[in-house]
Amino acid sequence: MRPDLRAPDQLRPLRFELDFQPTAEGSVLIELGSTRVVCSATLEETVPSFLRGQGKGWVTAEYAMLPRATLTRTPREVTKGRPGGRTHEIQRLIGRALRSAVDTAALGERTLILDCDVLQADGGTRTASITGAFVALALALQRLVAARTLARLPIRHYLAAVSAGIVAGVPVLDLNYTEDSRAGVDLNLAMAGDGRFVEIQATAEHDPFSDAQSAELLRLGRLGIARIMAAQHEILKLELPHIEA
Repeated sequence: MRPDLRAPDQLRPLRFELDFQPTAEGSVLIELGSTRVVCSATLEETVPSFLRGQGKGWVTAEYAMLPRATLTRTPREVTKGRPGGRTHEIQRLIGRALRSAVDTAALGERTLILDCDVLQADGGTRTASITGAFVALALALQRLVAARTLARLPIRHYLAAVSAGIVAGVPVLDLNYTEDSRAGVDLNLAMAGDGRFVEIQATAEHDPFSDAQSAELLRLGRLGIARIMAAQHEILKLELPHIEA
């Protein structure tokens, strides 16, 4: 029995609150159970130096947790002078995933920055950040097309992410913190709307896992992402393929 009485293949309740930060080009508050992340998109009319003159854009991300997003206070990383290793790894993951969904040539020499700030952490913050950041990015790009800043929508496909894991020997979808802290295997999965994989991160915390267990975790992840993409599609209405639940 899971701590919140969910079935093994059941997501936590998912909710998107659009334009949570109305000053941003696009923003959303994503809530997945008790995990809450604000994702905001910012457009800058420039690109990093390594892309200048190539006619291509860039998509990048930053990730942070508020000090009391967790049960005990986490000091702000600005006091340490630089992001920690976990933060650096997560924001690189978010940026990579988002770049897979964007036609950077159609974006032109512009940069989209996605800020993902965790208000409350109860497991799955990196996957919730990817899912929410895609919504914020899509809102921003839709508005740029409407304003004729862009000639067409530079989005290749839907993008969403979810966690899965093996807890007490049972494969389960969308781990909360209690489950994640005692999982024998932890998997984070990001997928494109056409069903292809964008990123798979899987780690055995104790005993190695088998092909069969891996296949079951991927099946659960695909099922969860299909449900998440259905929720994304309901609010964005993008004429792009998305995985069917």
